[in-house]
Amino acid sequence: MKFSEFKYERPNLEEIKKEYNRLLENIKNAKSKEEEYENILEINKIRNRIFSLGSISMIRHTINTEDKFYDEENNYWDEHSPYYEELDNEFYKVILKSKNREFLENKFTKQFFVLAEDAIKSFDSSIIEELQEENRLSSEYQKLIASAKIEFQGEVRNLSGLTPFMLDKNREVRKNASETKFNFFRENEEKIDEIFHKLVQVRDKMAKKLGYKNFVELGYIRMNRSDYNPEMVENFRKQVKDYIVPVASDLYERQKERLGLDSLKYYDQNYEFTTGNATPKGDADWIIKNGQKMYSELSKETEEFFNFMVKNELMDLKTKEGKASGGYCDYIALYKSPFIFSNFNGTSGDIDVLTHEAGHAFQAYKSSWIEVPEINFPTYESCEIHSMSMEFFTWPWMNLFFKEDTDKYKFSHLGGAMKFIPYGITVDHFQHKIYENPNMTPEERKKTWRDLEKYYLPHKDYEGCDFLERGGWWFQQSHIFQSPFYYIDYTLAQMCALQFFKRMNEDREDAWKDYVRLCEIGGTKSFLGLVEYANLKSPFEDGTVKSVIGDIKAWLDKIEDKKL
Repeated sequence: MKFSEFKYERPNLEEIKKEYNRLLENIKNAKSKEEEYENILEINKIRNRIFSLGSISMIRHTINTEDKFYDEENNYWDEHSPYYEELDNEFYKVILKSKNREFLENKFTKQFFVLAEDAIKSFDSSIIEELQEENRLSSEYQKLIASAKIEFQGEVRNLSGLTPFMLDKNREVRKNASETKFNFFRENEEKIDEIFHKLVQVRDKMAKKLGYKNFVELGYIRMNRSDYNPEMVENFRKQVKDYIVPVASDLYERQKERLGLDSLKYYDQNYEFTTGNATPKGDADWIIKNGQKMYSELSKETEEFFNFMVKNELMDLKTKEGKASGGYCDYIALYKSPFIFSNFNGTSGDIDVLTHEAGHAFQAYKSSWIEVPEINFPTYESCEIHSMSMEFFTWPWMNLFFKEDTDKYKFSHLGGAMKFIPYGITVDHFQHKIYENPNMTPEERKKTWRDLEKYYLPHKDYEGCDFLERGGWWFQQSHIFQSPFYYIDYTLAQMCALQFFKRMNEDREDAWKDYVRLCEIGGTKSFLGLVEYANLKSPFEDGTVKSVIGDIKAWLDKIEDKKL
């Protein structure tokens, strides 16, 4: 069934409450473990329907934030999702007390019960108003970013539409496009500061209501980080500082030299070659057509998956007015269908998004046998292993998209992974500091960001842009506003994806087999449990970062990048 045919109707909360309560009573009074299990299956059908309707509404809203119907539905979910969370919480409380826990763990996995315990720790009816306010503020930020209508070179564009000009061969065009983009944030600085300040305050208030020292503690529980903690993350950041920051700094120095520049300014950092960056040689439809060829040749599993996505119109990829920024993958359990959302803009990022989000979607497709909504997807850092690894598994087909630019793309892609990790830990470290000190002023927050940039990203040169020099870069990072603490996940997953890259160069068949196995089990294990299952090393383990980076650096060093 095509996405346009997916039925949406606003659920009736009162009717659902009655059905929930009936089934919860059945579960509590079940005369056998089999009877208890059957009633849990029934309640999961209701929960899958609610999750699916919420996803359909969200997807259609982000496709067009100016659609009045789905704008109202988005408001509904912002206000009512905490009430559905409250129902789930009652469900968790009942099953966690079950005398048949061992039997149910064998049916639904131990990981599901870990997630249920986290949900209990992170929710109480006393914070419903705060959750509603958090949702409202998050949507306000999203709408503000999507509202950008910026005149540049004779046309009105959104923020994504400026990206090709920020990668232009002409340095003045890059500079002007970058200045235009950040002028939007500067003009909205007071409003964005206000939104974020309120988000920090409401999250801190929730944490303290629930008995936590600060939102850092609550944030880790909300992210379901059951087998690692802030101290382990801090040690990982230290390894990145010691082993990856120098490699990234060297790559920026090489970039400056091959561009023939005295200094690499902020508007140069994403421009790689004097002949221009690698770009796909066709439009969105052409990319999808080549994507079908690529996935048909990669494996039988990916051929079946991608044909399913195309046939059922489960991708919305083109940039357009009123569309939310960014890219994501969601899963609609009711139709066992992943959905990919993006904003193609004619840059190599279009291919990155295609392979990255397709990695998420492939995992969701392969694990669609799972009927428990909490474990369709794994926890976030585990999800990103599938997406980032897929980017590398598709390398042999990059010539389909980039033709003569293929070598350029591969160098930039792998080098970009090295450059990204220090940025990723900057975002993470920033959030730790913000939520440990929730009463910072907006100016103090921006200074905190800038100080961390100087520590992890010493190449940053914002000469001529006061807004960025004052520490405003993070205004564009939606995760900081909408998904607090969701960012170290990308760096941990990148370390796992780089291990797959290393392995596929040694034994591609064996690496792919482990990758598919990993996708098939969805979120039935914790992060470190999935890492072990896929025969990967934990990024937290001392020596892992150093051992992986050596191979990556050797690959990059052998490339004569000045000839690309």
